[in-house]
Amino acid sequence: MRRLRVLHRTVYVYSDVVSSSYGRAFLTPREFPGQHLLSHDIRVDPVPSDRSVGTDVYGNTTLYFHVTAEHRRLEVTGESVVELEPPPAPEEQPTWEQARPTGENGPLAVEFALDLTPPEIIPEVAAYAAESFPPGRPLLEAVKELTARIHTDFAYESGSTTVTTRVADVFADRHGVCQDFARLAIACLRSLGLAARYVSGYLATDPPPGKERMVGADATHAWAAVWLPGDGEGLSGDGEGHWIGFDPTNNQFADDRYVTVAWGRDYADVPPLRGIIYTDAKESTITVSVDVAPVED
Repeated sequence: MRRLRVLHRTVYVYSDVVSSSYGRAFLTPREFPGQHLLSHDIRVDPVPSDRSVGTDVYGNTTLYFHVTAEHRRLEVTGESVVELEPPPAPEEQPTWEQARPTGENGPLAVEFALDLTPPEIIPEVAAYAAESFPPGRPLLEAVKELTARIHTDFAYESGSTTVTTRVADVFADRHGVCQDFARLAIACLRSLGLAARYVSGYLATDPPPGKERMVGADATHAWAAVWLPGDGEGLSGDGEGHWIGFDPTNNQFADDRYVTVAWGRDYADVPPLRGIIYTDAKESTITVSVDVAPVED
């Protein structure tokens, strides 16, 4: 068992008064076999006049809030303690052709094999994916190679893209950040008829040898998951098949250092925060601080 405390603070500062702010937050880690949420709280300052918690179509917990007090600064802090176990290896590994979902073997997974609108699967992405998926190759063996190729072929450059950057642009420019590499991998798998989903959360990292941990220096993270048919829940939580997480940014399968907050078909389904404000402000800044630290026994 690995126990981690996550502190995720977001601060918005506006150049003029905000009279009303509506927000939606995906900051609550999920509960499923291998990940247990021990405690959780989301604090909003100024205090909202109204807030409610709900569940979206994918089972993610989402907080809605409405701040009616005038403000120039809005702070949203999520604090969680989670307990993690290493994910079990699948007992059987099908070929990638056998892992395509159908209405019979994976009706809930079929949606995750469909392209987005506007489309992200372009001929160049499909050809790139096909190199790792020759006929009859075991699924996870092919995914492992694809993960390594993306890690090698694309450069991580912080700030080089935005949340609206298309997969085609990432593929052409050969750089991006974790969410771009996850979305590229997902498009590759979907081009082959495989089900893949976007996962948002956190990754616990260790400081360099001889260095102290820098509080707040971590970041939100994104990776992908591929679906395997079967009877177990795996990371699905829906009793239908298995979902295996993999991380092209770090060239590895997800393990007990990965804290899963939410999943969907794309980033747009599960951004950490989104909202609407009413203001005459012409400028604003956003500061995000994330700390993922082990909890001592």
